[in-house]
Amino acid sequence: MCQVPLKDWVAYNILMSHNISDLKQRFLEYIEIERGRSLKTVENYDRYLSRFLEHTKVKSPSDIDDDVVREYRLWLNRQETHNQKGLGQTTLKKKTQNYYMIALRAFLKYMARMDVKSLSPDRIELAKIPERSLDLISTDELGRLLDAPDTATLRGLRDRTLMELLFSTGLRVSELCSLPRDINLKLDELSVRGKGEKVRVVFLSEESKKWLKTYLDKRDDMDDALFVQILGKDSDIGKAGSPKLATNRDSLRLTSRSVERIVKQYAIRAGISKKVTPHVIRHSFATDLLRNGADLRSVQMLLGHANIGTTQIYTHVTDSELKRVHQKFHGKGK
Repeated sequence: MCQVPLKDWVAYNILMSHNISDLKQRFLEYIEIERGRSLKTVENYDRYLSRFLEHTKVKSPSDIDDDVVREYRLWLNRQETHNQKGLGQTTLKKKTQNYYMIALRAFLKYMARMDVKSLSPDRIELAKIPERSLDLISTDELGRLLDAPDTATLRGLRDRTLMELLFSTGLRVSELCSLPRDINLKLDELSVRGKGEKVRVVFLSEESKKWLKTYLDKRDDMDDALFVQILGKDSDIGKAGSPKLATNRDSLRLTSRSVERIVKQYAIRAGISKKVTPHVIRHSFATDLLRNGADLRSVQMLLGHANIGTTQIYTHVTDSELKRVHQKFHGKGK
C-alpha cells in the first residue's frame, strides 16, 4: 500500500476542512516559498486578509460571495485614517483600498488552484485611481544633489558614491542596500536580485565607477556590504587613523531608511525644496534614458518592471515629439 507523507496528509486535511484561517496560512506560505515573495509582501498580505476575515466573519471559503465583497468594499471606502501631514482624519485612499482587494483576489486565485470552492477571483474589480504623477527634479537640481556631499570625508565619499550609483543604474533602494562589496570594476555591469527574486543586469557609468573605486580604496573595514554605517562627524580621510565605523550589530550594512535620510539631507543642503528620495533619483534615471532616445521596452528591463504599463508612467514627461509638434504648429495663424 502506498504511504502518503504526513505533511501531505496535513495539507490535504486543511484543504478539505475548508477552515478559512488555515487556508489563509497555507496561502501565505505558498506566496513566500513557491512564488518567492518578500517577507514584507507576505506580512502585508497577512494584514490585509486578516482585516477582511475579521470584518466579514466568514468561516468558510464558500461564505465569500458578491454581497460579502461589496459590503466589505463599502466599509473600506468609509474607513478613516490619520493624514500624513497631521491635518486630522481622511478616508482610505483608493490606491490603498486596491491593495486590500489585490490580496483578496490573490487568495481567491490560490483557492481556485487548490480546487476549493469560493468566489471566482475574476469577480474582484479594482477601483479606478487617478493617473500617477511623477516626482521629478531638474537636471540642474540633480547636479546640485550629487555635488552636495563633502567628499573629503569617508562619509561624504560614501554618500556621493551611492547617489551616483542610484542615478547610473536606476536601482531600487532595497537593491542598492543589498549590494555586496566585491564588485568587479573591470566590468561595466553587475547583476542584482530585485522584486520576486528576479535577477537583472544593470550598467555602471564611468562616473559611478570612478566614485566606487575611490570609495572602496578608502574603506579599511572587513564588512561584506558595499555601503556601510559610519559614525562621527569627523570621518575625515586625510586624518591619521581609520574613520570610526558603527559596531553595534553584526553587519554595518546601511538600511533603506538610512539611505532615504541621506538623500533627504543632501537635497536640503542643495537647496531643493521638493521632496527628494532614492526613488526620485530612479525616476531621473528613467527619464534621462527616454529623453535621450531609449525605447520603452529597454527602460522596462533596466528598471526591472514586470509590466510595461508600469514603465509607461514616464512617457507623458518625455514625449519630445509632441513638444516639437506644438512648437511647429501652435499659434502660427496669428
